Amino acid sequence: MAVVLGVCASLAPGLLPRTPSAQAMVTALLVLVGLGLTGIGRFVLRRTRFGGGDRLARWRWPVAGVGGFGVVCTMVQAGHWQNRLRDAMGVGSIGAAYWVHWALVSALIVGIVVGICRGVRWAGRRLGKLRSAALVAALGVGAQFVMVPTVVEWRRAAYASADAFLDPALVQPVSPTRSGSPGSMAGWTSLGAQGRRFVAGTPEHTVRVYVGLHSAPDLDARVALAVRELERTGGFERKNLVVTVPTGSGWIDSDAAKGLDKRFGGDVSLVGLQYSDAPSWVTFMFGRAAAEESARALFTAVEQRISTMANPPKLYVYGQSLGALGGSAIFADDADEDRRTCATLWAGPPAGDVHHAGATVLANSSDPVVHWSPELLWRPADLTGTRPDAPVPQWLPVLSFLQTSADLLAALNAPAGHGHRYGMDQGTALGSC
Repeated sequence: MAVVLGVCASLAPGLLPRTPSAQAMVTALLVLVGLGLTGIGRFVLRRTRFGGGDRLARWRWPVAGVGGFGVVCTMVQAGHWQNRLRDAMGVGSIGAAYWVHWALVSALIVGIVVGICRGVRWAGRRLGKLRSAALVAALGVGAQFVMVPTVVEWRRAAYASADAFLDPALVQPVSPTRSGSPGSMAGWTSLGAQGRRFVAGTPEHTVRVYVGLHSAPDLDARVALAVRELERTGGFERKNLVVTVPTGSGWIDSDAAKGLDKRFGGDVSLVGLQYSDAPSWVTFMFGRAAAEESARALFTAVEQRISTMANPPKLYVYGQSLGALGGSAIFADDADEDRRTCATLWAGPPAGDVHHAGATVLANSSDPVVHWSPELLWRPADLTGTRPDAPVPQWLPVLSFLQTSADLLAALNAPAGHGHRYGMDQGTALGSC
């Protein structure tokens, strides 16, 4: 029964199309959780007066038959829902091959994990209860004092390595209007992987300033360097200046940059400040304050600098995803935002948690980032102001939270204009003073 419930829960409607392998991983995870809970329940029952569950054994096959029928019905419904999403997003429909792939991969994952668990249990029995308890204790201590720090350090090293990777396809800019160029105070290698992509992007006549985590030793120094870079590149001499708040990984969407160039006919400077080299979801969960602090510090410094100018540029703010939350956190409220900027634009804000009055908010109804919040466990997401781009599943307690969480992992793999993928309208839709 645990397997049936796990499979049916994993096939509940989601927001985005899934590959059979992605669906198989979700299914395997929920089946394993169900098996784990069942094992705990049996363990408890055997040690209480409610033991004797073996009396239900005669109902095993009828229950299995009903469960199998339920799984088939759920698969049919899931296939219908997947094809509705795919039709709306221009993706090819699924067929029998999808379900064969899904079943094989799901069974393989569950089989491997269950086999490992049974092997550990067998080894524990062979060692005896005393040795088994000692082994469990030793493993617990080892995990706490050895494995956990090791994994954390490994993760940090992996993020830093990815950020330091020099993509041979990227060409270092030579224009003095770009950070990372030969005359820049923010060196090419210090910008990080996402910063290098940003400053190497086209069109070339837009001023693009970017300061990476390794461009200066601390936040204050990075902010000061960004201001100096704007002065060096002539960024303050353009008619329009956009503070672009990156996502958690330091990414600034190239489509947004192109849209902003088109919006202002090239007479614009874009400035961004990296605050993390971890994936956006990691930064959202554990380092959201860094996004807010970084955005607030950069905007304030730029605002103070242009306040001394006779002909200051018009000031705007743009942010996508965690960058939208960081950008919105600059301001105390909607009135403060309107007073201090010409206009702001937030793309794909998590749970829509941004200042809305006076701001342009782009949010796809199929974007799991817009839906996701712990509150999704007990109530539906507020989709006010989202643009309907695909069918939205009916909210189900707990299940909608699980499905949306799974969709987060592939939010950027959706077709253009769906999920967490936004286009040039991130720039062209920016409002006016």
